[in-house]
Amino acid sequence: MTQGVSAVASTLRRPALWTIPVYTGSAEALDAKAHALGERLALIASRHAQARFASSLAAEDMVIADAILRSPAAVRERFSIFTLQTGRLHAETLAVLDATHTRYGYAVQAYEPDLQAVEQFVAQYGLNGFYDSVEARKACCGVRKVAPLNRALDGAQAWLTGQRREQAVTRLDLPFEEQDAARGIPKYNPLTDWTEAEVWAYLQRHDVPVNALHAKGYPSIGCEPCTRAVRVGEDVRAGRWWWESKDTKECGLHEQNIKQH
Repeated sequence: MTQGVSAVASTLRRPALWTIPVYTGSAEALDAKAHALGERLALIASRHAQARFASSLAAEDMVIADAILRSPAAVRERFSIFTLQTGRLHAETLAVLDATHTRYGYAVQAYEPDLQAVEQFVAQYGLNGFYDSVEARKACCGVRKVAPLNRALDGAQAWLTGQRREQAVTRLDLPFEEQDAARGIPKYNPLTDWTEAEVWAYLQRHDVPVNALHAKGYPSIGCEPCTRAVRVGEDVRAGRWWWESKDTKECGLHEQNIKQH
């Protein structure tokens, strides 16, 4: 009887989830990486009087936010940080806004989707119609992310992201600097050559506020209905739009990533 119960319990056991990686490099190597990030931000600041950083409030973006907000005033003042408040974010994600303000005294600006555009999407596809097709999902991302991003970047001379090459097959060739052809401005990816372990070592070293969902198996976090926890061994972005092919997992903010592959 006991053996039978154990067998049933074993089949019901939850799969092991992704956990924060352990950094095995040296402190000196991590310091060098952080110094190089500071130099990249200083370079961007020297080129542009108004550069805007699009933060998802997830791990990579908190590294960049910390580096910006702890930079010398001459560098820090050239950047503004914003996020896209899609209306469907996790409560844990929104809590990072308050944590950032408490830690740095900085208010991240939130851009929301147009209410009428959201209503039109729902009328056409349904509230959760993004599960039905890539077309519908991209339409939802277009309303909740891309259109607000366009408003956030209106008048910007350049913008930054937290993308890394290691994150996905659509980002394998991601450069530090690229041209946003749609907007005619440079786009920078300061963490392009960082590993996941380096990101987390930096966050821990500097005691940076992070999204509580990371500790629950979420390495990459987007909207609540489109994000799930990731199992050990899965791609770090496997939990984003998990019902789609890995080759289509971009929301439109970085459409050139798909075009390159």
